[in-house]
Amino acid sequence: MDGILPLNKDRGMTSNDAVFHCRRLFQTRKVGHSGTLDPNVDGVLPICIGHATKVVNYLMESGKIYRGEITLGFATETEDLDGAIVEQVKLKEAVPDDTITQQMALMCGDLIQIPPMYSAVKVNGRRLYDYARKGETVERPKRKIHVDYFKMTSSSSFDEAKGIQKFTFEVACGKGTYVRTLAYDLGRKLGLPAVMSDLTRLKSGGFNLDQTFTLAELADLKEAGKLEQALLPIEMALKQMPRIDLTGDQWKLVKNGGFLAPNKIAADHYAKVALFYDGKVRAVYRYNEEKHRFQAEQMIDLS
Repeated sequence: MDGILPLNKDRGMTSNDAVFHCRRLFQTRKVGHSGTLDPNVDGVLPICIGHATKVVNYLMESGKIYRGEITLGFATETEDLDGAIVEQVKLKEAVPDDTITQQMALMCGDLIQIPPMYSAVKVNGRRLYDYARKGETVERPKRKIHVDYFKMTSSSSFDEAKGIQKFTFEVACGKGTYVRTLAYDLGRKLGLPAVMSDLTRLKSGGFNLDQTFTLAELADLKEAGKLEQALLPIEMALKQMPRIDLTGDQWKLVKNGGFLAPNKIAADHYAKVALFYDGKVRAVYRYNEEKHRFQAEQMIDLS
């Protein structure tokens, strides 16, 4: 079977755990996910099966939407509730919601973010969490991210006894954004320690939460012999690209990695195109401006 599975990952499992379960369900090793979700985060995790593993990178390029909760008053080493508390300030009064929303609005657009130490970002060939677990320090690389919006979705609640303040939020952001770091950085802007205390991914790879299947639902489908119904077409990962249907002669050329002239496929003003033959997506070709031709970027299905 080939296709994209919009999975609703359960909390308590890693993204690699989800891939392992899908390999068993679909009885194939050709399974990959399109963007890690931390174990304590649930929600949309697109899984690619069979030939669809060739389009993982295109799925990862799409934006994501999250819903979550931020707590003001303490910070942890992981920037979420999984880590030990490293800073704590008992709030004597609530921060006005208007002040919070104003600071959140300033955290939109193109930003520079420093990923958390407990993350899978590599430095000198090692994951940052490897350094963190051994108590080692290393300079973390700054990365450019994009945030479409970052907003409160409820009035905040203040617990005077505990000295903490909580509120829910929603954020739409691009590839590579650490939402828990957004929560931490918001706290810095407010002059307080902060932590991401809850998170659900609502959208990823162009798929919404209401389109997803849980592992339990997939098990039921398999038992009923209907597992393939959970898979969506591979081309959904390429819907931002124009579709080009090849002739038989063009397909023979593409199968061997040949070039295509823009005037032959009427696509001279596109950077990338999705090539189809016999109703199936076969490859992604990109335009080489220097040589004025389309050439292979990713071969998908040559069968």
